[in-house]
Amino acid sequence: MSTPETSRFVRVRVDLVLEVDDEQAVTGAALQALAGDADLSDAERAHAEQAVTDDTAEALAYLVDPFDLVGEVPGVELQQASWSSEQIDYDPDSPEWDLDEDDGDENDPEDGEMTVG
Repeated sequence: MSTPETSRFVRVRVDLVLEVDDEQAVTGAALQALAGDADLSDAERAHAEQAVTDDTAEALAYLVDPFDLVGEVPGVELQQASWSSEQIDYDPDSPEWDLDEDDGDENDPEDGEMTVG
Protein backbone atom coordinates (compact mmCIF):
# COMPACT_ATOMS: atom_id res chain seq x y z
CA MET A 1 0.00 0.00 0.00
CA SER A 2 1.43 3.34 -1.04
CA THR A 3 0.19 6.71 0.13
CA PRO A 4 1.61 10.19 -0.51
CA GLU A 5 3.12 10.07 3.00
CA THR A 6 4.88 6.75 2.34
CA SER A 7 8.12 6.66 0.38
CA ARG A 8 8.84 3.83 -2.01
CA PHE A 9 12.49 4.00 -0.98
CA VAL A 10 13.88 1.94 1.90
CA ARG A 11 17.37 2.20 3.39
CA VAL A 12 18.75 -1.13 4.58
CA ARG A 13 21.78 -0.93 6.87
CA VAL A 14 24.02 -3.92 7.33
CA ASP A 15 27.05 -4.01 9.61
CA LEU A 16 29.21 -7.11 9.26
CA VAL A 17 32.26 -8.17 11.22
CA LEU A 18 34.25 -10.83 9.42
CA GLU A 19 37.13 -12.84 10.81
CA VAL A 20 39.80 -13.36 8.17
CA ASP A 21 41.70 -16.55 8.86
CA ASP A 22 43.36 -16.78 5.43
CA GLU A 23 44.50 -13.40 4.11
CA GLN A 24 46.18 -15.00 1.10
CA ALA A 25 42.92 -16.63 0.02
CA VAL A 26 41.06 -13.30 0.26
CA THR A 27 43.79 -11.42 -1.60
CA GLY A 28 44.01 -14.16 -4.24
CA ALA A 29 40.25 -14.09 -4.82
CA ALA A 30 40.31 -10.29 -5.19
CA LEU A 31 43.22 -10.45 -7.64
CA GLN A 32 41.41 -13.12 -9.64
CA ALA A 33 38.26 -11.00 -9.75
CA LEU A 34 40.30 -7.99 -10.86
CA ALA A 35 41.92 -10.02 -13.64
CA GLY A 36 38.48 -10.91 -14.97
CA ASP A 37 37.11 -7.34 -14.82
CA ALA A 38 37.05 -6.18 -18.43
CA ASP A 39 35.76 -2.72 -17.47
CA LEU A 40 39.05 -1.66 -15.82
CA SER A 41 41.75 0.23 -17.66
CA ASP A 42 45.33 -0.95 -17.19
CA ALA A 43 46.04 1.97 -14.84
CA GLU A 44 42.90 1.29 -12.76
CA ARG A 45 43.72 -2.42 -12.61
CA ALA A 46 47.31 -1.75 -11.46
CA HIS A 47 46.08 0.63 -8.74
CA ALA A 48 43.40 -1.83 -7.56
CA GLU A 49 45.82 -4.76 -7.58
CA GLN A 50 48.25 -2.80 -5.40
CA ALA A 51 45.46 -1.80 -3.00
CA VAL A 52 44.09 -5.34 -2.53
CA THR A 53 47.61 -6.75 -2.16
CA ASP A 54 48.56 -4.21 0.51
CA ASP A 55 45.34 -4.36 2.56
CA THR A 56 43.05 -7.33 3.19
CA ALA A 57 40.22 -4.93 4.04
CA GLU A 58 40.54 -3.44 0.54
CA ALA A 59 40.44 -6.94 -0.93
CA LEU A 60 37.22 -7.65 0.97
CA ALA A 61 35.72 -4.33 -0.14
CA TYR A 62 36.39 -5.36 -3.73
CA LEU A 63 34.84 -8.82 -3.24
CA VAL A 64 31.74 -7.90 -1.20
CA ASP A 65 29.12 -6.35 -3.44
CA PRO A 66 25.82 -4.96 -2.10
CA PHE A 67 24.24 -5.58 -5.49
CA ASP A 68 24.61 -9.31 -4.80
CA LEU A 69 22.52 -8.94 -1.63
CA VAL A 70 19.42 -7.70 -3.43
CA GLY A 71 19.98 -8.62 -7.06
CA GLU A 72 17.39 -11.39 -7.02
CA VAL A 73 14.91 -9.88 -4.57
CA PRO A 74 11.61 -9.59 -6.45
CA GLY A 75 9.98 -6.20 -6.73
CA VAL A 76 13.01 -4.07 -5.86
CA GLU A 77 15.68 -2.24 -7.81
CA LEU A 78 18.86 -1.06 -6.11
CA GLN A 79 19.11 2.71 -6.58
CA GLN A 80 22.31 3.51 -4.73
CA ALA A 81 24.90 1.70 -2.65
CA SER A 82 28.08 2.52 -0.84
CA TRP A 83 30.25 0.36 1.29
CA SER A 84 33.64 0.34 2.88
CA SER A 85 35.88 -2.04 4.70
CA GLU A 86 38.42 -1.46 7.45
CA GLN A 87 40.46 -3.51 9.87
CA ILE A 88 39.19 -3.18 13.44
CA ASP A 89 39.91 -4.36 16.95
CA TYR A 90 37.05 -6.69 17.80
CA ASP A 91 36.06 -8.00 21.22
CA PRO A 92 32.80 -9.94 21.03
CA ASP A 93 32.38 -9.55 24.80
CA SER A 94 32.58 -5.77 24.69
CA PRO A 95 29.30 -3.85 25.12
CA GLU A 96 30.40 -1.77 22.11
CA TRP A 97 29.62 -4.78 19.91
CA ASP A 98 26.23 -5.61 21.45
CA LEU A 99 23.97 -6.03 18.42
CA ASP A 100 20.85 -5.64 20.56
CA GLU A 101 21.61 -1.96 21.07
CA ASP A 102 20.70 -0.36 17.75
CA ASP A 103 19.08 2.87 16.66
CA GLY A 104 15.72 1.23 15.98
CA ASP A 105 12.86 0.18 18.21
CA GLU A 106 13.69 -3.25 19.59
CA ASN A 107 10.08 -4.30 19.02
CA ASP A 108 10.11 -3.12 15.40
CA PRO A 109 9.24 -6.11 13.19
CA GLU A 110 11.14 -4.53 10.28
CA ASP A 111 14.45 -4.75 12.15
CA GLY A 112 16.18 -8.00 11.27
CA GLU A 113 19.14 -9.49 13.05
CA MET A 114 21.07 -12.62 12.30
CA THR A 115 23.88 -13.81 14.52
CA VAL A 116 26.29 -16.29 12.99
CA GLY A 117 28.48 -18.31 15.23
